[in-house]
Amino acid sequence: MTSDEPRPDPPASFPENIGPYHILGILGEGGMGVVYEAAESGAVRRRVALKIVRAGLNSHDVIARFQAERQALALMSHTGIAKVFSAGETPSGEPYFAMELVRGLPLTEYCDSRRLSTRQRLELFVAVCHAVQHAHQKGVIHRDLKPSNILITEQEGVPEPKIIDFGIAKAIGQQLTDFTLVTHAGIVLGTAAYMSPEQAESSGLDVDTRTDVYSLGVILFELLTGRVPMEPRDMGMHLFLARLAARETDPSRPSDLLTTLGNSQKSIARARHTDPESLRRELRGDLDWIVIKSLDNDRARRYESASAFAADVTRYLENQPVSARSPSAAYRLTKFVRRHRIAVPATLLALLAIVASAAFATAGMIRATRAERLATQEAEAARSVTDFLVNLFRASVPGEVPADQVTARQLLDRGASRAAIGLAQQPVLQGRIMTTVGTAYAALGLYDAARSQLEQALAIRQQALGPNSLGVAETEVALGEAATAHGDLEDAGVQLRRALAIRQALLPPTHTDIAHTLGDLGALKWKEGRLAQAESLYWRALRIDEGTGGDSTQLSRDRMGLGIVMWQQKRYADAETLMRSALSVQERLLGPENPDLASSFNNLGALYWTMGRYGDALPLYERTRKVFERTLEPGHPRMASILNNLAETYWKLHRYSEAESLFRRALAIKEAKLTPNNVSIAVTLNGLGGLLRDAGRPADAETAYRRALVIRERALGPTHADVVETAQALSGLLRATGREREAETLALRLSLPK
Repeated sequence: MTSDEPRPDPPASFPENIGPYHILGILGEGGMGVVYEAAESGAVRRRVALKIVRAGLNSHDVIARFQAERQALALMSHTGIAKVFSAGETPSGEPYFAMELVRGLPLTEYCDSRRLSTRQRLELFVAVCHAVQHAHQKGVIHRDLKPSNILITEQEGVPEPKIIDFGIAKAIGQQLTDFTLVTHAGIVLGTAAYMSPEQAESSGLDVDTRTDVYSLGVILFELLTGRVPMEPRDMGMHLFLARLAARETDPSRPSDLLTTLGNSQKSIARARHTDPESLRRELRGDLDWIVIKSLDNDRARRYESASAFAADVTRYLENQPVSARSPSAAYRLTKFVRRHRIAVPATLLALLAIVASAAFATAGMIRATRAERLATQEAEAARSVTDFLVNLFRASVPGEVPADQVTARQLLDRGASRAAIGLAQQPVLQGRIMTTVGTAYAALGLYDAARSQLEQALAIRQQALGPNSLGVAETEVALGEAATAHGDLEDAGVQLRRALAIRQALLPPTHTDIAHTLGDLGALKWKEGRLAQAESLYWRALRIDEGTGGDSTQLSRDRMGLGIVMWQQKRYADAETLMRSALSVQERLLGPENPDLASSFNNLGALYWTMGRYGDALPLYERTRKVFERTLEPGHPRMASILNNLAETYWKLHRYSEAESLFRRALAIKEAKLTPNNVSIAVTLNGLGGLLRDAGRPADAETAYRRALVIRERALGPTHADVVETAQALSGLLRATGREREAETLALRLSLPK
């Protein structure tokens, strides 16, 4: 129900008031009744949509359908379905109900007017499917799903679907049985273009939830192509319904239909923020298969539910194999590589880099008398790494998961197992591969697995190469980085300092590996709250980076790290300059979907948030989240970081419900992946405490603040600024709840500033 146009006065045949509602104007008219905008006259003066049976149409059948709609809506409670507030009858016996007034645009109109991309349309469609699934779980089939019954509103710029008009819903549960047998022979209820074959049959009684799945398929077809798969007016309504009921329709694939639209293709593609050829390529393949499966004339071959439909669309969005098409090995392997944009590079590209670089040696580190022998050994190692890489994708063990179906974690587990067993007689190669596998585990946020693998690699390399070799330093760095990310800061310091000492002893002072280790130590000192030391280490790293000439990802990494330190020191102008400089390098060197680039946008957003520039921070955070959702597993620690930052922004925008949900998702990920005393957990708890305080839940806020304070004080010491921040917030909360003595005790213990 839209309310964008001027509304005439209520028809004279209706009273000015209906029940406790004052009629304000007409929203629309249908075959069954009239929908008005009305205002409640009681204490709650909200605007509602009031639906009432049209005068003269209150026959037994019409009233039965109307009562079914009223009861069906009352059963449901979902953000994607318009709510029912109350129901009643006029003095003359016409039933009415008051429901949520939805001010929005029909689904297709909204998408076209906003020029939403195919991905954005699919994301919105998934939300619609989930709302339909809720109705099905409550025992209700809509039976008239179409774009005009799916209105899109916006909350802080985020589109939200609302399904309206359950006027011809058929119950599939016992409660509504008395009101559903109203579809008599020869009477078809629904909108023809979106109607399923079984619904078009003369009885129309044999329908189930899959009739809504079919309608959703038509809607998806239209979202993708701007056309419905079959237009009734092209052949006449009676012939169309007859062919549909006889299952003689065979919809075209979306990509094929697009090629038949001539000049219209340009406007259709433009409405999807692309060009015709790109749109055809996007539709061809998985999306064609998904749509055709949903529109199968045989409902047994359709998706069994709206949630199954949504799940397959989600798999497409996440570059996972979809169930709608035959899963060939090549297809699944392609999906695997697209899906794991971190794990594959971390595992495979690192190994390939070893292969590519294995034949090269630094002249100053190899004695001339050993050069030929070492070169031969390196060439042999390169061939061995190549063989290992190829065999990693083969399922040689009966019953093992085939390589074209393997997940990133399974691939790494397979590599770790084969390295431990198959390379026991080649310790140099074994240590190299185990270091690479351990680094890849850490890239996936699997820190326990990473540490186990890297510690084994370190022991092997120390035995094979000696305790002060560059190979040992490489593994120490990998261990230090994993420990820093996990929150084992003391261990990380030991490992990184050992690695730095080895590299400084064996490499020229301007070698990039030394700069890399200095940058790692800078990140560690920042996490420990030792900002002056962190700044000094980053400057040392940057002098080496900048001396090599040209831009590099390491240069951008160290500039971003120093920018974060400046931000923490409240040197905001310097921080912004460094962060933007780092971003300019990364945008040239990395792809737009690279998680490291997304993390940098996240950091710049955090700077703007601290400066109170929430409007500048929010789009940076949203961009980061979209990249992370496409490239990281849902439980990755980086995902927790962006969820936390979004939560803090929504908190400041007073969107408390959304903020709390995001805070708790971030907290769950961090508690599952990080050490219990990781200061990152305290960051989320501190933000959650502030939100709960502002939302009027002081007891819950106190719990969050106290947990944050314990973690921060233990990790950072009682005088650190972050400890003072949480302690002051808790003290203020205690005073606000009348616990002045407890607040004073806390202030004295931590010597809080007055």
